[in-house]
Amino acid sequence: MSLALNKEELSQYLAQVFPQVHQDFVVEDLTEDTITMRLVVEDRHLRPGGTVSGPSMFALADVCVYSMVLARKGRQSLAVTTNSSMDFLRKPEGGTDLIAHCRLLKLGRSLAVGDVLMYSDGAEAPCARASMTYSLPPEGSAAAAFG
Repeated sequence: MSLALNKEELSQYLAQVFPQVHQDFVVEDLTEDTITMRLVVEDRHLRPGGTVSGPSMFALADVCVYSMVLARKGRQSLAVTTNSSMDFLRKPEGGTDLIAHCRLLKLGRSLAVGDVLMYSDGAEAPCARASMTYSLPPEGSAAAAFG
């Protein structure tokens, strides 16, 4: 299956629909079944002790899989998160961006499933792993006409 949106189109669409946070996330690479995204870490993403907060890491995983669904389905897809599991493996570095490597494992008619590994920029070992499941609106429904 080919991409409905390329890297530039996806980035533009994310800026359009998420103007409040789009500057936090940078699409670095996009293929038919993978995306690499960067969380540009700012002070607001840190928790006490100077490490990247769990909610910021969740947001990165969530945006990654959602972006993969958009890249494959196009602007009309209004996917919603239905399940998430996150393992925090080691402390992320507070002074560096987070890099997420996401693989879309399944894109069906009603569900999408993705796996995300997150790394502190430059680190070899992941700091977190997330599994995300999304419910997709039925083709032709009002919810699918988003965009």
